[in-house]
Amino acid sequence: MKTPKRIEPLVEAGLVDEVVRPLMSGKEAAVYVVRCGDELRVAKVYKEANKRSFRQAAEYQEGRKVRNSRDARAMAKGSKYGRKGQEDAWQNAEVAALFRLASAGVRVPKPYDFLEGVLLMELVDDGEGDAAPRLNDVDLHPDDAREFHTFMIREVVKMLCAGLVHGDLSEFNVLLDPGGPVIIDLPQAVDAAGNNHAFKMLERDVGNMSAYFGQFAPELKFTKYAKEMWALYEAGELTPDSPLTGEFDDPEEADIDAVMREIKAALADEARRQALLNAEDEPKGEEPPPPWAQ
Repeated sequence: MKTPKRIEPLVEAGLVDEVVRPLMSGKEAAVYVVRCGDELRVAKVYKEANKRSFRQAAEYQEGRKVRNSRDARAMAKGSKYGRKGQEDAWQNAEVAALFRLASAGVRVPKPYDFLEGVLLMELVDDGEGDAAPRLNDVDLHPDDAREFHTFMIREVVKMLCAGLVHGDLSEFNVLLDPGGPVIIDLPQAVDAAGNNHAFKMLERDVGNMSAYFGQFAPELKFTKYAKEMWALYEAGELTPDSPLTGEFDDPEEADIDAVMREIKAALADEARRQALLNAEDEPKGEEPPPPWAQ
């Protein structure tokens, strides 16, 4: 097929030999199957902001590093230079996340290069040369659902140990190849330590996985892995191999009960104190004279 204009720089740089076919067009990018020597890979071409349906919400950008104060001021003002900087930061976020997660052993497509807004990475296939299906296109046996859910929870833990939360994880952002689930689409990944919304996003990611796999194994809908792993993470005790149960006694709920008990005890003490004070303030009757004075 004719080489899309955005991929021409990769052809000129010798990174891509041929564009084989379009693979898909999503909310943030168009993806093509390309040939690089003897291998088939994918080229992810990011859409411009005005053509992209996924918005760069402020909650995703919080905690992301900016190169310098000039760039930060330009982004805040929304100037042309600033908007360009935001686009670069948005695209670079996925590239950086893929390299970091691949190094941490998370099952993500292997990244190869990034040039002119095009990410070149591994083609995740079905073992027969075709692109691997997404989870939402697959019907699962309950035992497979339990196995894949356990696997995905472990991958989310690895991501968190690497300092990242996916931020948009669902059955639409997970492929299924012969080796199991592969996590894709990471431009909205957030810094777990630097973003105040990280836990909320983690809880949503994990909840999406539990809800999807829970269609096939209903007991998975009632697990609480997000709170469990986040508590370990905040305590500095989370590792890729940390044992998890899916059960969690919410300390906030326990604290509320404890506070209410303390309030009731304090009110009771105050009531007793006031009763003693009132008793002391009451007028006392005349004491009878001693016997010798009668």
